[in-house]
Amino acid sequence: MRICLPALLICSALANELTSPPEDLYRGWLRMYDLDFAAAHASFARWKQAHPRDALGPASDAAAYLFSELARLGALEAELFTDDARFENRGKLHPDPEVRRSFEREIQDADSLADQSLKSSPGDGIALFAKTLTLGLRADFAALIDKQDLAALKYTRQGRMYADKLLSIEPNAYDAYLGAGIENYLVSLKSAPVRWILRITGSAADRQRGIEQLRLTAQRGKYLEPFAKLLLAVAALREKNPGWARQLLEELHRRFPENPLYVRELNRLKAN
Repeated sequence: MRICLPALLICSALANELTSPPEDLYRGWLRMYDLDFAAAHASFARWKQAHPRDALGPASDAAAYLFSELARLGALEAELFTDDARFENRGKLHPDPEVRRSFEREIQDADSLADQSLKSSPGDGIALFAKTLTLGLRADFAALIDKQDLAALKYTRQGRMYADKLLSIEPNAYDAYLGAGIENYLVSLKSAPVRWILRITGSAADRQRGIEQLRLTAQRGKYLEPFAKLLLAVAALREKNPGWARQLLEELHRRFPENPLYVRELNRLKAN
């Protein structure tokens, strides 16, 4: 029993850290979803100062830099994702150079801290989750801002490897399902020949599985739960289920009233 106790304690701490985020860190994510980026960065800065070896600090700060640009550039509008022609013909966006540099700096810091932790402890769940975050954020930047879809898929596949390892250790780390859900759903929308090519290069393409994975994050995730709900709303619109989309968007609007994206999408639903 003495031999097993340390392992049990480690597993318990891991589960608590991933399923019950520290208040200071989590508050920053909630402020980010409400577009209060100054407050989000301030929360993350305090967390990084108090926990300089925690990769989630800079990974979270990188998320705030990315979301600020996505919001400013209008890159999360549902119409962009429900209209295939509009998505394919979208132009490359032009992010603020300083924001890009800050994003890259935080990504590199998070990766460095996570990689150091994984060298000494390959099963470090926090480090594994940080890697899924940084690769997911890189994928979003590549696809939504730089219009580099193949690079985005590469980052997504790499992130799935870390997510799969994390979930094998801690199945209740529901945020880790998001990347695989995005990959499965988006790749499934491609034409059959494209799906075949993507599958043989390692991409997953199961539409229903993708929705189920997004649901897991939306229902039981923490850091990425609101983002998963936004993605599910887009999926609902694509699946011709406006009632489900409205339900998700109304909940997001109640929780994050300062974010105008949800109001715009709800008004668009009413107009239709």
